[in-house]
Amino acid sequence: MSENMAYECLKYSNENINRALEALRAGKMIQIYDSDSREGETDLVIPAKAVTYTDVKWMRKDAGGLICVAVDPVASKQLKLPFMADLVREASKTSDSLGEVVEKDGDLKYDAHSSFSLWVNHRDTRTGIPDIERALTIRKIGEITEESLSGNGVRFGNEFRTPGHVALLRAAEGLLDERMGQTELSVALARMAGITPAMVVCEMLDDDSGKALSKEKSKEYGKEHGLVFLEGQEIVEAYLLWAGTDC
Repeated sequence: MSENMAYECLKYSNENINRALEALRAGKMIQIYDSDSREGETDLVIPAKAVTYTDVKWMRKDAGGLICVAVDPVASKQLKLPFMADLVREASKTSDSLGEVVEKDGDLKYDAHSSFSLWVNHRDTRTGIPDIERALTIRKIGEITEESLSGNGVRFGNEFRTPGHVALLRAAEGLLDERMGQTELSVALARMAGITPAMVVCEMLDDDSGKALSKEKSKEYGKEHGLVFLEGQEIVEAYLLWAGTDC
């Protein structure tokens, strides 16, 4: 089934979801707020394949959080992307100091585990940190995700090197059945929109308080900039409907 057919076979009673999916299919930015009981943060979110250096500048200056790329769990396995915590645990077998710092059960107050994988630069970048170079790395992550899911035998290391300046997030295998972070919420939306499930996420921070930007201020920002604002629960409900159809 084509991307268009997969998308068009289902519309939602929640018009907010429909507007968000249309925006993502057009390569535009949206906002996702996870929940009051989790991180309580709003992220700017955009498809990786659509990112330009001006989008990186936008996230860097207006959001201010970490610019990451969330990758579909199936593609993550095919590309052999590890969880960073697993890498450190393996390395800790020969380093007591690493064993002391690696993430342990109960360390995170908002979830069971983090989704961090590798930090990478594309091999065509120089330092990897300028906006134009980060944008290239991000787009290439989107492209290799699409190639992997299309059944092409791609090798991640042929195009990327680590350490680098773009953080990869590996979505949980059960997606929203297992974890409801920005990683899984954004990838779920990509699947629903019928686009490549590699999504850029960046937390919105508050310059005045030093904390995450509040939901209220995030919504105000979204209205000023014409962005669709979605709450995590809206995505969960729509994804359950989508997953239960024959689309």
